[in-house]
Amino acid sequence: MTQLDNWLTPATGSAEPLWTLDGLRGADPVLGFALVMLVAVVLAEFLNRRLRLPRMFGYMLTGALASPLALRLLDRTELDPWKPIIDLAIGVLVFELGSRIRPRWLIDNPWLAFTCVLEGLLAGLCVTVALVALGAPPTSAWLAGAAAMSTSPVIILVLVHEVRSRGQVTERLLIITAINSALSMLALKAWRVATAVDTASLSAELLPVATDAVLVIGGSFLLGATAGLLLAKLTQPLRDAAAAPVLQIALVILAAMLAAQWTLSPLLALLVAGMVARSRMGHALTVEPHLGSAGAVLTVLLFIAMGMLFTLDGVTTLWPWVLAIVLARLLGKGIAVALLARLSALGWRQAAALTLALQPMSSLAVLLAADTFGWSTQLPGVAGNVLQALLIATTLLHLLGPVLTQWSLRFLAAECPPPPLKGA
Repeated sequence: MTQLDNWLTPATGSAEPLWTLDGLRGADPVLGFALVMLVAVVLAEFLNRRLRLPRMFGYMLTGALASPLALRLLDRTELDPWKPIIDLAIGVLVFELGSRIRPRWLIDNPWLAFTCVLEGLLAGLCVTVALVALGAPPTSAWLAGAAAMSTSPVIILVLVHEVRSRGQVTERLLIITAINSALSMLALKAWRVATAVDTASLSAELLPVATDAVLVIGGSFLLGATAGLLLAKLTQPLRDAAAAPVLQIALVILAAMLAAQWTLSPLLALLVAGMVARSRMGHALTVEPHLGSAGAVLTVLLFIAMGMLFTLDGVTTLWPWVLAIVLARLLGKGIAVALLARLSALGWRQAAALTLALQPMSSLAVLLAADTFGWSTQLPGVAGNVLQALLIATTLLHLLGPVLTQWSLRFLAAECPPPPLKGA
């Protein structure tokens, strides 16, 4: 029997034809993913042309429909073999985001730097207070607040490329996304230190946990800076322009693998690598969006995987907490941006656009850090209902957030070129 015959034969020995749901559920996972990707591309293009929705909306929706949440065509555990490829796509996107950060702008406009920090802190604080007010355990509420600080770098960067947005709001959106993602990682480390104080003796647990947090943060910055400097140094003698992207990808993989091997933060390391490479190379650094044209496949796979992680389990009982997370996060970010809008040379309409554009919530830390696609094994001691409410809120903001971001950049900020006519 050929490999093609193996793919077309249901893996469980089911006699159901492949065009039925039972047949698809029993098919080889490779064939299943191929069919899901085909449907995702067609659906995303249809929604983009007819309803002007971001393509990633269609990709994630397809992943959600194929997951145990709906049709049960694919199991979440089947994502595990694809995790290295997904991590590669995420890593290159994070490196590209780091390369878009201009530290000099933060020095020239300190109120913008203050906005980057304040909006993340206020969003986390508002979420924490809202959950505690609704009866959530304070420790678990603090964790939810730390996770709610960040905006999804993957969603923002891919969407900015798709709508070709350029302008003040777009640049602030990118830099705030990078900084609040880093702050979220730091807040999670601080949460681990705080929980060590609550649950263990000072001498036995606090010092090792605090030392580990400092080593992770310092080591991640050092690794990222080294990778950025190495990229700048190795790129100088290259005469073949086509070799530069290959070198970038190789260093991204190396930095991410070393960060994982040394239990550092791949997110911080790759952000710093992008920043250092840009500061050293300037316009000589060219980063291919989405790993180039071939990398579009990885982007589709990434968003399908994100859709497969969606969950609505318990939404009928947890909806007050879910609503509190979504609204408190919006309130915190909105207050921070509005307070410092004029001081940072931003108009009120632009401030409203920036607030809405920041709404897609990140699950990047989970995808990069977890050995399996789930949070429960990575965050012991967290109340299950708080964690589930956070995952449901992430699901909603992954679906609705890109729509809000696109609408705010296109209509409120007016920083996108007009879309092509339908059918063009």
